[in-house]
Amino acid sequence: MGDTRGDDYAARLNRIQRARWKEALDVQAPYRWNLRRQSLGRTIDIGCGIGRNLEALSPDSVGVDHNVAAVKEARDRGFTALTTDEWELSDLRVPGSFDALLFAHVIEHMDEPAAVALVEDYLPYLKPGGQVFFICPQERGYASDDTHVRFVDHDALADLSRTVGLEVLSTASFPFPRWAGRAFLYNEFTLLARAPMARPS
Repeated sequence: MGDTRGDDYAARLNRIQRARWKEALDVQAPYRWNLRRQSLGRTIDIGCGIGRNLEALSPDSVGVDHNVAAVKEARDRGFTALTTDEWELSDLRVPGSFDALLFAHVIEHMDEPAAVALVEDYLPYLKPGGQVFFICPQERGYASDDTHVRFVDHDALADLSRTVGLEVLSTASFPFPRWAGRAFLYNEFTLLARAPMARPS
């Protein structure tokens, strides 16, 4: 299993996501559209990488990642991004101040207990009734990265959501129907969930 913290992983993200042919064809346009139509508002993008999804989020959103080189790249692209250590000390770390949390291509990098712990770490910064949007790769995408730990489908995302006290609102296969995930590298599971309107006492 590979490591997502190193400079080589950040370089891999940069090489894959910013390939010239992808930028020329703007292959990310459908994914940006799909993210924008969720109307997430001010969002914490957990595991933001080099900032691909920050481009489609509200300008006051914040990216957080444990990869120092990836965070630097995201900043160089003009986004607000922090390392996990910086987030712990940041003035932006205000409970109940964000409309949404985004976990895009993150949950598949960890086992179930670690995923639960990660989501629970960030839930306090979500407003009551705020939304949580999960994105995970389907079969072909999962197999393409040796840093992936666990295949996470809609059922696993729903179980995770309920474990941490979220209500599942919707699930989808994007951009193509579910059958395409076995062949198309970039087919994704998405799940939208909502936090309770009131904090547990």
